[in-house]
Amino acid sequence: KLQSADSHIMPTSLRLLVLLYCFSGNVLSFRCVGHTTYQRQRVCRSLLMEQQQKTSSKVDAEAMVFSDSEAMVGVVKPTKSKLPYVSFAQKYPFINNVMIATTKTAAADLLAQVVISQTDSVDWQRSFLFCLFGALYLGGFQYFYQVNIFKRIFDIESFTSQPWADKVRDASGLSALAAQTALDLTVLTFVYLPTFYVFKAAVFSGTLDPAVWTNSGFGSYQSNFAKDEVDLIRVWLPADLVCFSVPLYLRLPVRHVVSFVWTAYLSFARGGH
Repeated sequence: KLQSADSHIMPTSLRLLVLLYCFSGNVLSFRCVGHTTYQRQRVCRSLLMEQQQKTSSKVDAEAMVFSDSEAMVGVVKPTKSKLPYVSFAQKYPFINNVMIATTKTAAADLLAQVVISQTDSVDWQRSFLFCLFGALYLGGFQYFYQVNIFKRIFDIESFTSQPWADKVRDASGLSALAAQTALDLTVLTFVYLPTFYVFKAAVFSGTLDPAVWTNSGFGSYQSNFAKDEVDLIRVWLPADLVCFSVPLYLRLPVRHVVSFVWTAYLSFARGGH
């Protein structure tokens, strides 16, 4: 195109200007393309680095969770529940136990008076006896020794937190379960029954002399020991095996279910004047 149609040659200076213009255009295009490719490479590298960082963070988090789960083996961690009562029982186990023991014992006595004995009127003095006994002994003392003392003597949390299929294969846990049951039956025999009869004497004797309560209470305990002991073992031996196998915060609430029936029987057989 440097020659015209009539074959006249363009001046040398004009030809140089045209060639310089074309050359500069090609170089500019090459630089633009190179610059775009470099930007794309930088973007790809940044995306790749971000992806690698995310993957590394995820792996580190999974490793941390795994290590934490290994460290927490055998440790009971309270679980949050949507049920208000379960959350309350886990947060305030002692208050929950006292409330259940008092209400349960009073209700069992009323059941024995109204339904079983079919009395014409409620003996409120007798009801007061069972409310007092339920709050102080069953709610307070029983929680103290069955939860606080047993936790120090036995490794109960690692056993009670397992599924039932694992519990029956846990030899050391089953040995602790048998020891807890034997210890509780001993306390029921030599602490629970005498305390009940002393409480009964304190309410019904009409005196404020503790010596009279003690003498009268131990006299009733000795005279009724043979029959009471047979009934106690018949009820509480299988009940303890279940109560000492459930999670710790449910130990005494489950026990109170059995205790309701036992207290109704005790009120019917030994609660009257």
